[in-house]
Amino acid sequence: MRPSPAGWAPKPHNRRSGQIHHTQSANFRTGEKCGLGRIYAKAKPKYLICDKGTQFWAGGFKKWAKRTGVKLRFGAIDKHGSIAVVKRFIRTLKDECTRKITVPQRREEMRKEFTLYIEWYNKHRPHEFIDGRTPNETYYKHPAANAAPRIEPRSNYPPDSPCATPLTSVEGKLGQKIELVIEYHAGRKHLPIITLKRVA
Repeated sequence: MRPSPAGWAPKPHNRRSGQIHHTQSANFRTGEKCGLGRIYAKAKPKYLICDKGTQFWAGGFKKWAKRTGVKLRFGAIDKHGSIAVVKRFIRTLKDECTRKITVPQRREEMRKEFTLYIEWYNKHRPHEFIDGRTPNETYYKHPAANAAPRIEPRSNYPPDSPCATPLTSVEGKLGQKIELVIEYHAGRKHLPIITLKRVA
């Protein structure tokens, strides 16, 4: 899968958080312009980095950018890294979504699968680039789950010994029993939500 007029154009909303939003790219119709308007109603980027694919070269898209004051920056041809963030996300989308499912033939069903993946990507998927936080935790400045006090199942583990980063304190007593819980976003097996819970 690659960006096309019938596809969706994923765009990093904030480079530091890694958060992703999406817009349908087919002819950039009214619905897509409204979608972008909702995304950027409270805060909008200074510019969008894109290539000259059909979805980014459409007249409606360029008119929207001019009306909203969002500058368009096009990646240089054959220049490594010019649109690396978008390309890396497209690779991740392929590896974690489209190659894990039977791709629907109906466009509406494919949009739903993309929407579910992006919800999971922003809310539940930890990112090494942002120290194990999720994009939503970073962008919305929510407390990071991996920075909360941890459950320590080893009864003889010294409380003051370093743990895997980020360093966190132990919650409660040592030697607690834990349970690994695996759930799935919207029931999709390729979108796991993994948590550790204390066994009562």
